[in-house]
Amino acid sequence: METWNPGPTATVAGETIDRLRAALNRALRGKTGVVEQVIACLLARGHLLLEDLPGLGKTTLAKALAAAVGGTFARVQCTPDLLPGDVTGFSVFNQKTREFEFQPGPVFADVLLADEINRTTPRTQSALLEAMAERQATVDNVCRTLAPTFFVVATQNPVEHHGTYPLPEAQLDRFAMKLSVGYPDRADEIDLLAAAIGDPAGGAARATALGAGELAGLQERVARVAVQPNVRAYLVDLGRATRAHPKVALGLSPRGLLTWQRVAQAWAFLRGRPFVTPDDVQEVAGPVLGVRLGLGANEAGAVIHHLLETVAVPV
Repeated sequence: METWNPGPTATVAGETIDRLRAALNRALRGKTGVVEQVIACLLARGHLLLEDLPGLGKTTLAKALAAAVGGTFARVQCTPDLLPGDVTGFSVFNQKTREFEFQPGPVFADVLLADEINRTTPRTQSALLEAMAERQATVDNVCRTLAPTFFVVATQNPVEHHGTYPLPEAQLDRFAMKLSVGYPDRADEIDLLAAAIGDPAGGAARATALGAGELAGLQERVARVAVQPNVRAYLVDLGRATRAHPKVALGLSPRGLLTWQRVAQAWAFLRGRPFVTPDDVQEVAGPVLGVRLGLGANEAGAVIHHLLETVAVPV
């Protein structure tokens, strides 16, 4: 595959990324690190799982992201009575034309927020599997293509587990990263309150940072970021180490390795480099592995740290 080479277009891409960063940082104040990881997930053509307490800006971030990339936004409030057709869409009979007409569901948006995804049943959760993995939805035996840049932001509350349905490993593996927003700093909360004065809508105007086709173009450039053989071998060694770790019941799958490589490519791209280094692999290890190892946050962090310390780093 052709590798990405820096040139005049690299400056244009950098300016585009800066506009995207600025738009998301205006919406989510004081969380530049989280914003950077969200952008990496988006450029890697992955999907994002946000596990955090209510009211910390998860919905605000998803709406701002949809506006920034110039796409449509849809939200699904996941509840136990939500049906698969409420997600993918369904056909209704038109009495005038005497034919069935398809009514597209929220998966046909560019950015889909699945709020509290663990509160809906496994049957409905599985309706997202095909959409997330293949970017298509099959309804009434008809396969319909979704947007090529289709992006899912799913949320779940790490505290309240009563009446929830934990996501199975097969669905967790469809997410590229798991992030936590966390509480903002004191100064950022003061700025947040100041910005809300005189704003009856309760939120700042969301600006479009990318033009038509720019996101797809950036994703193509990320896919061409070079990964040298020794870095690929390093990724494989890390993946195999997860399978042999005594605390990990289900090690990293080949699909997980591919996702890890894509996110590392996106991270290198955001750093302005046309190649991936071992540092890129390590810096995105936490959010990529955290969604796959089936461990709690503290235990997963310790296991990931141990893996990065014990597996030899290529020179």
